[in-house]
Amino acid sequence: MDYRKLGFKAGLEVHQQLDTHKLFCKCPSVLTDEFDYSFERELVPTRSELGGMDKAALAEAGKKKRFIYMASSLSTCLVEADEEPPHEANQEAIDICLEAALMLNAKIVDELHFMRKIVIDGSTTSGFQRTALVALGGKVGKISIETICLEEDAARRIGEEGNAVKYALDRLGIPLVEITTAPEIESPEEAEEVALAIGKILRATKKVKRGIGTIRQDLNVSIKGGSRVEIKGVQELRNISRILKNEVERQLEMAEVKKLLRQRTTKDEIEKAEIVDVSSIFANTKSEVIRKGKGTVMAARLPGFEGLIGGVRDKKNRLGKEFAAAAEAAGGGIMHSDELPNYGISEEEVEMVREKIGCRNMDAFVISSGEKKVARTCIEAVITRAAMAFDMEGEVRKALPDGTTKYMRPIAGAERMYPETDVPPVFIEPDRIKRLKSELPETFDDKILRYEKYGLGKDEAEQIVYGGKDELFEPLVKKHDPKAIARILLHVLPEIERKGHDIKNLAGRIDEVLEGLEKGMFSKDGIDKIMECWAGKPDASLEEIIKECGIEAMNKEDLRKEIKSILKEHASIVAEKGEDAISPLMGIAMKKMKGKADGSLIYQILKEEVMRIVQEKGREYKK
Repeated sequence: MDYRKLGFKAGLEVHQQLDTHKLFCKCPSVLTDEFDYSFERELVPTRSELGGMDKAALAEAGKKKRFIYMASSLSTCLVEADEEPPHEANQEAIDICLEAALMLNAKIVDELHFMRKIVIDGSTTSGFQRTALVALGGKVGKISIETICLEEDAARRIGEEGNAVKYALDRLGIPLVEITTAPEIESPEEAEEVALAIGKILRATKKVKRGIGTIRQDLNVSIKGGSRVEIKGVQELRNISRILKNEVERQLEMAEVKKLLRQRTTKDEIEKAEIVDVSSIFANTKSEVIRKGKGTVMAARLPGFEGLIGGVRDKKNRLGKEFAAAAEAAGGGIMHSDELPNYGISEEEVEMVREKIGCRNMDAFVISSGEKKVARTCIEAVITRAAMAFDMEGEVRKALPDGTTKYMRPIAGAERMYPETDVPPVFIEPDRIKRLKSELPETFDDKILRYEKYGLGKDEAEQIVYGGKDELFEPLVKKHDPKAIARILLHVLPEIERKGHDIKNLAGRIDEVLEGLEKGMFSKDGIDKIMECWAGKPDASLEEIIKECGIEAMNKEDLRKEIKSILKEHASIVAEKGEDAISPLMGIAMKKMKGKADGSLIYQILKEEVMRIVQEKGREYKK
């Protein structure tokens, strides 16, 4: 697919948790499933200073949700519960953001001013998220950075039942750095590369958290003729390209719907669609779906939508899925005429609905069954979503594990932000910037090049750096062979862990093992066995482990005696194969003496002894 021809534009918002205490209190930023207490809240939107109301907040408020917050005294205080004002902003978190800004060559602001961003989906107890602009500009490769912000993470959603949503407060308030790029990315693959580059810069600081859920990407994407779509919560880097490709396909379908709608109807006509009670039509229905609703059946005419809901060019990205998601967000479900008759609904019932709500040629309809208020709200949500299709309006979507996305809500407006009055501004002293500049870490790319100069292959160097093993590698490489260290970190320890052993204590033993190797206490072939034995007996000394494994180093004289014994035991192999006996005998020797001597030395002595026997046999033959 030619993404440039489609007018593809994308930008990223990378949210990375910082490895420090919470942003506005001293609570540790740790997650737990053990809770001491809980409380409930309901959130409602308020008007901004200018009298406006954010449409995203209004959409959330329309869901009429109740929120239950689970809290632990280990990671939560009155600040998270919004029962106490925020404390002074975490200075370490500010330093980490400033460091990231310097590494991206961004222009740091003179003063940090925290703002409140309205969020009433329940993920914050206060109904807003605090955020501060730290820097503007900068570059990652050829892509411009727009803003770098410091903000607090949201609460962790842990369940939902009916209209009640349950959140854990352990994550609320963990500091995040948010890095937003300009919409200059020209392909899905490039988006993945840019996200990786930003992630590498942040991880180079060694001050960010690692693991699933600690970094999240939001994607902003549009194609020619469409509006910006924001895709929230992409956690896996490798999913970015797939999600963007699928989103382009979805937008192409929506563009086709838009084109046909504009030939058939007007946006005003869609928005004026009336919701009608059609329960009487289904009084004796055979549809299990309707009967399970045990309530009202509401319907609305969608002018000009016939044949567009079930899919025009792409059934996978059909408009019907968008309607279903909008209804689900409103607390219920819908059926549409493009998929009827079906689900036990007869042709006669379909025609009766069309007649009652006044459907004309090229019109479609949607129905929703259940409690009257919920059914009406679902239909209202679908009408709103249908009107958005007329202009391909901007929207917020949720990233799903299968690489697709799901409608969440309209894009937030300017009314969403207003000043935070409880947190004083933070002045950024020039001396602070000077200090941080002098402490900037080595980039991943520079570190990999340095490791290659030590004699490591590029793959080895990348595995050590990207895998976070460089903190172990750095002190060891000052004293020991880089290749031996790399082998232990990348092969020996992972293999021991695969066998089910705990390797937590082994990292601190690497130095001792390599010192023992250099002193000749055992051969390099014994490293694997020693490390594995030590995993089972973490309190033993190196000498005790060597003895336990039975791999005390053999001197040359003892090694030669052992090899002669093997040759005597397997004399028939030498007699039959001559010099070619070295290979099978090497396997036998290594099995018996692995770890007691280097393989190269075993091979050298074995070859000498086999050749001696062959030569003696040759002299006897000549006689």
